Amino acid sequence: MDQAEVAFLRTYTSTLASQAVTYPDTYQQPPENGLKKVPVLPIPVPPPPSSRKAATSSAALEPITLTFKSLKPPASYTITVHPTDTIAQVKTRLSEQEGGPSVDAQRLLLKGKAMADGKLLREYPIKDGDTVNLMLKAASAPAAVSTSLTPSSASVPPAPIVAPAPSRHQRIPSVVLSPSPSSEAFSAEKDITLTLDEPPRTPTPDLTSYHAAISRPDFWVRFLDFLDTEFPPPAHPANLSPARNPDAQTAFEDFLGVSKSKLSPGQIALIREKVGIMGMSGT
Repeated sequence: MDQAEVAFLRTYTSTLASQAVTYPDTYQQPPENGLKKVPVLPIPVPPPPSSRKAATSSAALEPITLTFKSLKPPASYTITVHPTDTIAQVKTRLSEQEGGPSVDAQRLLLKGKAMADGKLLREYPIKDGDTVNLMLKAASAPAAVSTSLTPSSASVPPAPIVAPAPSRHQRIPSVVLSPSPSSEAFSAEKDITLTLDEPPRTPTPDLTSYHAAISRPDFWVRFLDFLDTEFPPPAHPANLSPARNPDAQTAFEDFLGVSKSKLSPGQIALIREKVGIMGMSGT
């Protein structure tokens, strides 16, 4: 076998090895390829214990007799119940006895712990002949309804109308408090007037000559012309209008920003419209 055949066989076998092996659904592995059985040592194992469930289940279904004792008021009830009964069913059996309390008034205690209505009797460590403490809840007396009308309840004054909060520039009204008609402390009805303190008003500043000058748009036009002379515009072609120096506009904005506290929004808008320089957001 020459080297070419050997190379072909190697390539062919490696190609076959890379292919996935697919088994049919009915494929069964040969027995000789299966797992070997684990050797079991001959150790004697004791037989499993016999179940006592049958003996205990029959005893659990037998009825038991319980005594329920109450101290206040002193009473005792002896009834026969089944361990599979719920505590709620036991309370119902107690209420059916002669002179028995109602279900809502009962509270059963076993060794100082309350017994839940949803649990079975067999879930508690209780056996035939045991005694369960019975506590009776005091019945709530219905509230007495008075049929007589007092002068205060016969004539009830209307509820006062709460006025909305005053605005910032609105005058706060005075509050009038009237005594109750049923009050005996007042021999004669008198109105008590309380005047609330008004918020301090900001005094209107006097119009000075300075304020009158800066509120006129002509003042700002002349001021911008003065800035153009101090900050001459850059050179420009003959066929274009001269562009304003950015330093002149910066100085104009600085001076106008300082004076905004003494000008109204309407005056600022009129000044900018007259001068032709608009600020941020039109301000």
